[in-house]
Amino acid sequence: MKMHSLCQGNHLDLRSGVSRRDFLYVGMLGGLGLTLPEMMRLQAAQVMPEVESFKPVADSIIHIYLPGGMAQHESWDPKPFASPDYRGPFTPIKTSIPGEYVGEKFANIAKIMNKLTVIRSMTHGEAAHERGTHNMFTGYRPSPAIKFPSFGSVISHEQGSRNNLPPYVVVPNMVAPDQGTGYMSSAFGPFALGSDPADKGFTVRDLLTPKDVDEKRFDRRRNLLGTVDEHFKAVEKADSISAMDSFYQAAYGLISSKQAREAFDLTKESDKLRDEYGRNTAGQRFLLARRLVEAGVRMVSVNYGGWDHHSNIKDAFTGQAPNFDQAFARLITDLADRGMLKRTLVMVSSEFGRTPKVNGTNGRDHWPRVFSVALAGGGVKEGYIHGASDALGGEPDRDAVGPEDLAKTMYRLLGINSEKRIMADGGRPIDIVNGGRILSEVIA
Repeated sequence: MKMHSLCQGNHLDLRSGVSRRDFLYVGMLGGLGLTLPEMMRLQAAQVMPEVESFKPVADSIIHIYLPGGMAQHESWDPKPFASPDYRGPFTPIKTSIPGEYVGEKFANIAKIMNKLTVIRSMTHGEAAHERGTHNMFTGYRPSPAIKFPSFGSVISHEQGSRNNLPPYVVVPNMVAPDQGTGYMSSAFGPFALGSDPADKGFTVRDLLTPKDVDEKRFDRRRNLLGTVDEHFKAVEKADSISAMDSFYQAAYGLISSKQAREAFDLTKESDKLRDEYGRNTAGQRFLLARRLVEAGVRMVSVNYGGWDHHSNIKDAFTGQAPNFDQAFARLITDLADRGMLKRTLVMVSSEFGRTPKVNGTNGRDHWPRVFSVALAGGGVKEGYIHGASDALGGEPDRDAVGPEDLAKTMYRLLGINSEKRIMADGGRPIDIVNGGRILSEVIA
């Protein structure tokens, strides 16, 4: 039977009296009663290699993602001595690292550069937003055959939750499917806020019980749901059911724990500190991220802004870079003041950079051949610049870094050996990161 008009092979006709159960028993090992999926899982388990265990340097990670592709010239890698059509509309400014510059709109970041590592030689070959985003959230190039899991989902799978809090939170919502679970169970997906921390009256959806439900009634509902879940588990073992059970357990833990609920409550912060972060989208999202890792969330993925500046980059950058500058600098000093920076890895990335030369509409176009990523805390060096782009900011000049290198280094700092394999559907073991190297040069 042809299953698809473009397919050249013949397949078992499942409509001709062969049930799904019969089909799954094809390939049964003699007398053992193993289904095909069970057999494949056993075979895969036999070839799963043991990997070295790593002691974590960082307990948590805040990943600040700047969708659209932030221009390296206007931010982390300015070219103060290039001609105006390459340098761009701003005047680079000196930083707390002698001889190093950042973009004009990074006045606060310039003061705390001595706490950061900046990688100026990131590179990959994907100039489309979707493909570049996939690279920078997974450490893998996109594949038509398989969807790879995001950093947060791998961390959730490997390390689980703490203090009744979700291990992986996105603020405020997922901006791309690449922030999701890929081939892994949906149980390892992110918890999304559902609203913006900068909004007046901000609350997180689903964290409060209905007003007419007291504690005893809440517990009865929980017990009843557990009974129903057990029944359906016995009938059908499916990812959707096990994932939903995990979601329910996590949700009940979150709702029933006052400490966990309060982690999302920005009103617990002083007005002064909220003002210092900035009463805007960047400021309140970054402040909430700090509260969440402080309470026990393992990874907070924060999305901010839109950096796809094909035209009028001067006005576009001026419109959102100052808020980012204020909030990011305050986040780093806040973490340091609380003694949290050494155990919290902070990473700022985008899907790619922008063209080295300003275009005819005074903007910059997509450019994956070289761009920048900033790191802080969590075991990375302070005041360190890794790699370099060439004189015009168009190619890596030395020490090129790929997404797989960045991913492998991040996992190492969190205590995850990226050479470990995770089982995909069909009993297929897949490396957490395939290839790349740990960037020992950036580790303190």
